[in-house]
Amino acid sequence: MILPALTLWHREMVRFFRQRDRVVGALATPIVFWLLLGLGLGSSFKTPAAPEGHGYLEYFYAGTMVMILLFTAIFSTISVIEDRREGFLQGVLVAPVGRFGIVMGKLLGGTTIALVQGLIFLAFAPSVGVTLSVGSVAWLAGVMATVSFALTGLGFIIAWPMNSTQGFHAIMNLFLIPLWLLSGAVFPASGAPTWLGWLMKLNPLSYSVIAVRDGLYGKTNVGALAVTAGFAVMMLVVSLAVARRTTAEDLQ
Repeated sequence: MILPALTLWHREMVRFFRQRDRVVGALATPIVFWLLLGLGLGSSFKTPAAPEGHGYLEYFYAGTMVMILLFTAIFSTISVIEDRREGFLQGVLVAPVGRFGIVMGKLLGGTTIALVQGLIFLAFAPSVGVTLSVGSVAWLAGVMATVSFALTGLGFIIAWPMNSTQGFHAIMNLFLIPLWLLSGAVFPASGAPTWLGWLMKLNPLSYSVIAVRDGLYGKTNVGALAVTAGFAVMMLVVSLAVARRTTAEDLQ
């Protein structure tokens, strides 16, 4: 069980870092969003969620970090569709390999890739006035790993039954981007209409943003991390259920 998972994890890592356009796209796109929106709205947007004396560029930093994790984790699960088209996935399913090993290999691969990208972006924190300590970096690494695992699981669930990358991108634009927008990444729930505020409270990604934002200021929000961990466990359970219902013939 462990060896197949590690083998698939290694394959995901090699595949991703050989495709430099995916590496650049997953990291550069959110950074462009962060700079354009942060600088453009900085003088006209004031949120009570930002500490006194800190601007929107800093407030949006945590949301951008989660966006990087989202983009990287979700894009990494496109490999599920590619493996299906190439016949690799069918070969793995008929091999004496348990579904748990297959799912964990895919999820750990996407999690590792997203975590690396998130840590790279974390180096920009001093540019917005955030001072990091060893403890806060360790906490943020744990939070980002948990968020990445949950989002990779979500991407796996969406990608597993699909045979078209175009369809995958359509679902991402329709579902995943609003999920991120309603997480408090762009605007706080305190300034939103009541019904929108409730949607944000029900959104598990909102607590991921809270855990990241608090972690940047040295706060360990255990409650927000617990919700994120629960979200990750739920995505793992559903991913296993989806994979176990599928045979190699179903993927033909």
